[in-house]
Amino acid sequence: MDACTLCPRMCRAPRDETAGRGFCALPEGMRIARIAPHLWEEPPISGTRGTGAVFFSGCTLRCAYCQNAEISHRNAGRPFTPRQLSDSLKRLTDMGMQSISLITATPFTEAVLETLDLWKPPVPVVWNTSGYERVETLRRLEGAVDVYLPDLKHFSPQMGRLCAGAADYFDAASAAIREMVRQTGLPAYDAEGIMTRGTLIRHLILPGAAGESIRLLNWIADELPRGIPVSLMQQYVPCNNVAIPGLDRRITRREYRRVADAMAALDLPGFLQGPTSATTDFVPVFNRDESFV
Repeated sequence: MDACTLCPRMCRAPRDETAGRGFCALPEGMRIARIAPHLWEEPPISGTRGTGAVFFSGCTLRCAYCQNAEISHRNAGRPFTPRQLSDSLKRLTDMGMQSISLITATPFTEAVLETLDLWKPPVPVVWNTSGYERVETLRRLEGAVDVYLPDLKHFSPQMGRLCAGAADYFDAASAAIREMVRQTGLPAYDAEGIMTRGTLIRHLILPGAAGESIRLLNWIADELPRGIPVSLMQQYVPCNNVAIPGLDRRITRREYRRVADAMAALDLPGFLQGPTSATTDFVPVFNRDESFV
């Protein structure tokens, strides 16, 4: 790849099978930090038996507070070919996983598509993303991805710049989510409640930023078709030695209640995450032998 334009940063950086430049500094060949069952996603994704989670190395966003900084900031991981990943996906489905989750896979879009051409899992394929996507890249995924699971993180350019060096975050993410919804339509579920098609939007409430959260919820209510579910998360824990003033604490009960009440007033369907999730105990083990099925 002579000039990478997969994400909104549009680095146009050269990438080959073993090395890459630009923002993500990733090669074109896939790097993966974990392939294993995962039980802690939303109920329509994990179900009762789990989702087969593939954690790709790197990230197009790199939030300053990321709890997975080992892979998102420091690119920990191991090289995988499409054939090797295809074999891993088969093992996950043989284990009874109710979906396959491809997590921060954008830098490896072409290799992922090659993988799915080799073997498409008989369970929903989920594209789990920061939301910082290009519409043009998402169109390459149409028909290969069944469910989109995007974050919608920041509303203002100031917060996007402060937390992720991406003042255009909302512009990019809102356009991306519109495209995801266009592709998948309203959610559809199987008999066990697993989402077989659709878009489920996640939002992580940040300390001191309840107003941002409410603006994002209003945008969802005003601009997207009714029935698109939202997962409201209160799991924020300061990680990655975050040094941004105000982000060095967890959210308060009052902040959470303010945002949850706004979601209820807007009559948005979805999920409210419990306070017990605000811990690093749920961070997976990455890049060890036991990290791979």
